[in-house]
Amino acid sequence: MKKQRMDGLETRRQLLSVASEVFAKKGFRGATIAEICQMAKANAAAVNYHFGSKESLYIESWRYAFENSLKIYPPDGGVLPDASAEERLYGRILSIMRRIVDTKSHDFDIIHKEMANPTGLLTGIEESIEPIFHGLAAVIRELLGEWATEQQVRLCQMSVRAQCFGPLLRARFQKTLVQSPKIPGLESILEEDVKTLADHVTRFSLAGIREIQEKKKG
Repeated sequence: MKKQRMDGLETRRQLLSVASEVFAKKGFRGATIAEICQMAKANAAAVNYHFGSKESLYIESWRYAFENSLKIYPPDGGVLPDASAEERLYGRILSIMRRIVDTKSHDFDIIHKEMANPTGLLTGIEESIEPIFHGLAAVIRELLGEWATEQQVRLCQMSVRAQCFGPLLRARFQKTLVQSPKIPGLESILEEDVKTLADHVTRFSLAGIREIQEKKKG
């Protein structure tokens, strides 16, 4: 009985692993259960048993990819909680960037395909993503100081996120997706050392935060 249970768990994990890769490459509508089962060396009955439907498998495969990505690259970037706020900001920026440049982080590609061809099935994933940005906002609020307004925190967080996601995601998709429009020189950003990029964005962001602090003092 124990062996059967372990075999069942391994089959489920293998289906999720393969499905996240196939959905990332082809999107929900382009992927087929037959292809996923063939690659996972499982039968269609296993999908019905473990997930009930293709729709459920799609949702769970995104969650599986997202959670695996966070295990490899935790949101704090490995920076200790008692480190300075500046170091903790760097850690969070580094974590985001490492996840983006790792093409095995299939959660990004699944969301990209979903945005291009919406199914409406991933509308509940915000609750999984939101804690990451709450943590980033908390560090920014600490850096701005106790007199910071919620608008200032929100705008600073928007700026930090844009620096992380904007160029790196576009470079990632240009490299991995055949249909993506090509922008000369963009892919070279992926060849940069991610720690150097994270350090630059951190320094640039801290300079902006200091400018806001100076204006408050004035």
